[in-house]
Amino acid sequence: MADPKGFLTTPQQHPKRRPVEERVKDWREVYPEKALLPIINKQAGRCMDCGIPFCHNGCPLGNLIPEWNDLVWRNDWQGAIERLHATNNFPEFTGRLCPAPCETACVLGINQPAVTIKNVEVSIIDRAWEEGWVKPLPPEWLSEKTVAVIGSGPAGLAAAQQLTRAGHTVVVYERADRIGGLLRYGIPEFKMEKRHLNRRIEQMRAEGTRFRTGVEIGRDVDARDLRKRYDAVVIATGATQWRDLHVPGRELNGIHQAMEYLPLANKVCEGDYLTSPISAEGKHVVIIGGGDTGADCLGTAIRQGAASVTQLEIMPRPPEERPRHQPWPTYPMIYRVSSAHEEGGERVYSVSTQAFLGDGNGNVRALRLVEVEFKDGKFSPVEGTEHELRADLVLLAMGFVGPDRSNGLIDQLGLELDARGNIARDGDYMTNVPGVFVCGDAGRGQSLIVWAIAEGRSAAAAVDRYLMGSTQLPEPLEPTARPLTV
Repeated sequence: MADPKGFLTTPQQHPKRRPVEERVKDWREVYPEKALLPIINKQAGRCMDCGIPFCHNGCPLGNLIPEWNDLVWRNDWQGAIERLHATNNFPEFTGRLCPAPCETACVLGINQPAVTIKNVEVSIIDRAWEEGWVKPLPPEWLSEKTVAVIGSGPAGLAAAQQLTRAGHTVVVYERADRIGGLLRYGIPEFKMEKRHLNRRIEQMRAEGTRFRTGVEIGRDVDARDLRKRYDAVVIATGATQWRDLHVPGRELNGIHQAMEYLPLANKVCEGDYLTSPISAEGKHVVIIGGGDTGADCLGTAIRQGAASVTQLEIMPRPPEERPRHQPWPTYPMIYRVSSAHEEGGERVYSVSTQAFLGDGNGNVRALRLVEVEFKDGKFSPVEGTEHELRADLVLLAMGFVGPDRSNGLIDQLGLELDARGNIARDGDYMTNVPGVFVCGDAGRGQSLIVWAIAEGRSAAAAVDRYLMGSTQLPEPLEPTARPLTV
């Protein structure tokens, strides 16, 4: 194990973020570069190397957490990245974006602050890139089998990399103008600078994966024709059908979905625009939805110079401590403060939007809100609590309800859907159409980045077995497991 007394002698320590007044003026990541390295060896030494490491249960990828904690504590960084890459294709993504269910499952976390697993993970991969240890791993031989991967988010990229390394010729199709899916256009630059994504894509290109951008399967290319051209198809399009809010006034100008707003801000960072076509500058912004996407909108609006930002949530304010009905090692729903929440704005709980109010010229000017309470299995308005909230820009960040059906992909292939509206699949990730597989949010429903990567890896093993009769890739996870909601 690492330091035998580390969990007793070393307190939990997190790196300091850049000062708020500094970071809101740019789009760089909130943590200073190499901020973790001075503290990370001792933090890794807090790992107890438990007889039954419940962090494995918390992590869908099955990361070998005690092993690379021990290696970091011993200063064997090269050994640590080998163990980390054994289960995770993209630790630079998960180390920045995952909510770390592994940490809430940490045995030390029963009665002490948990091991900062996520910080150790990102330190390992950042050090590996800096030292030049992350190299292309092209296959030693080619199978002469071809695979099309539809979608270039974390699930699609993981499946593509695994299948390429197994010797198959893999082509990734992406409808946007750049590779990356939500990693590219859904995650703000201040949470993950896109240089991390770019260099991983270049590694995949060097390994032999081919990329086609600006091609929407179902609209630009008939999905049936694609199936005929390839020996197998992997659908990894995500759950991009956003949830809408159908209340009076929804047609007013100035009301946008989060995923209409966030990609434009990222395109400014990419150099496509000087200013975003949907900007919060000088506006009173209201964000409906209290999750991570809402926080991303908050940090973006602050950087654009919003006059005020208010984030609304229909649920009551979560407790500060783990509630009794969410015992260890489950992921507790507790009050959390993201980097964006540190930067400003107001969070309002237990409210519901009754209507959007206009200014007489077709633009939104306010929301009519009412306080709610949850009783008898539903949210009920509290009498006498109706009030207005000023809004020049409203952003809907209420989650997603399943894969997009508007482009024809699902109908053209004749794919069946499950009871939740996701693409149905069997225990080997195959749909009702032989040779067509689905992984990530398209088959699972909206979930976490670690589930997306885990399913991409597992689906790749299923595809490899389908094409070759057997596989040496990691065996599949059970795809029917319920997603962890965070």
